[in-house]
Amino acid sequence: MPRFTSDHLETLLAAVDTGSFDGAARALSITPSAVSQRVKAMEQLAGRVLLQRSAPIRPTAAGETVLRLARQVRLLDDEAARELDGDAATAVPVLALAVNADSLGTWFLDALVAVTQRTEVVFDLHREDQDRTAVLLRDGTVVAAVTAERKPVQGCLAVPLGVDRYLAVASPAFVAARLPGTRSDRETVDRLDRVPLVDFDRADDLQQGFLRRVLGHAPRSPRHFVPSSADFARAVELGLGWGLLPEAQALPALADGRLVELTPGRHADVTLWWQHWNLASPLLQTVTAAVRRTAGERLRPVPGT
Repeated sequence: MPRFTSDHLETLLAAVDTGSFDGAARALSITPSAVSQRVKAMEQLAGRVLLQRSAPIRPTAAGETVLRLARQVRLLDDEAARELDGDAATAVPVLALAVNADSLGTWFLDALVAVTQRTEVVFDLHREDQDRTAVLLRDGTVVAAVTAERKPVQGCLAVPLGVDRYLAVASPAFVAARLPGTRSDRETVDRLDRVPLVDFDRADDLQQGFLRRVLGHAPRSPRHFVPSSADFARAVELGLGWGLLPEAQALPALADGRLVELTPGRHADVTLWWQHWNLASPLLQTVTAAVRRTAGERLRPVPGT
């Protein structure tokens, strides 16, 4: 493997994180020409192109490998420097993590707060659907992710977190206006295909997948898009449409009558995993322990674990 210098790796990181050679030059206090020369030197060492000269700059497949190395080296360097300097004279380490919106809105922040009570760290959170967070691990953007993907990304470890159960709910006013007089579960399910629902965004397949499963065909429902976990729940409570809410959001509202469960006994279970770099980092180990502990308290157990 090519031996990149610390200047090489920091330059690659700066170029990707800022999105341009000019941005990297400003971040590193060098000229854009020097950035370009360092990247070209790295590509000559690697024998392949590492960065796509696009706007913004993106790593190639080979560049993703080197980018992961650069972030790992920075993390270990930061931890070693803080330990040697007694935590006083060095910058607080930054940990980039990927998490889905519902976990972020219900339990994940509690895990991070527990870490910050014992350890100096700042978090760079990337919100992404649980089916796509692993992509950010592959391209070196983050060091760990809450994901629905069980198979470990290359160079990572995967551990089960738990099952997030989603319930189909709507406001009483929505039920009265849009689903009046339904006499059976089957009738309710059939009518859900004709009334508005709330989706997180166009890539959100939770509601669509639930409908495909219970209807037996592709859904035709009109869709609202509300790309925020808290606002999604509020949109359902306000009667904009029906939706699937995680139990942590749905149960209190069901208990006090703000929501009605539409299909008792029918739900959507999403198994969540924690994937992280296989790296001997005390900080990453601390975060992993806190995430697993909090998830174990808030989520249903994964069957068979």
